[in-house]
Amino acid sequence: MTAPDEKPPFLYVVVCAAGIASGVGTLITAAQEREWQVGVIATPHAMNGFFDTAAVEAQTGRPIRSAWRSPGDPRPFPDPDAVVVAPATFNTVNKWAAGIADTLALGTLCEVTGQGVPVGVLTCVSVGLAAHPAYRDSLIRLRGTGVRFGPPHQGGEFGWERALDLVE
Repeated sequence: MTAPDEKPPFLYVVVCAAGIASGVGTLITAAQEREWQVGVIATPHAMNGFFDTAAVEAQTGRPIRSAWRSPGDPRPFPDPDAVVVAPATFNTVNKWAAGIADTLALGTLCEVTGQGVPVGVLTCVSVGLAAHPAYRDSLIRLRGTGVRFGPPHQGGEFGWERALDLVE
């Protein structure tokens, strides 16, 4: 429980374009029940109908970030105390491991990696893509920086709350 004079911890939730993203509200609810403040950063593709953006903004009380802010604009979120990537896609994992920061979501992940900010990841990658050597190498590289991965999604229940367990 947060003391009255302390700010609640701030969690960044990075959402990628996978069908399971429609359930991200479950993760946000679980985080809020654990007394996290939540800000959502989505990949540009995820913003195209993969989840209910209006519902997520209402739930968090904050705008979803998906694009870079202009120079001089205030930072809309405080620095994160932890970051969760759920669902994480093949594309995001590989670009992140390679240090490619061509979206706000990837730039944020690249920046927090190695800064001591706990990062937890729940992947949503097909069996075929998960077998790709670049993906396996990316997992090894990211784990080597301290990124924590939950078990891969195998269908059925996604287990959103497990992402919080990885960062607490």
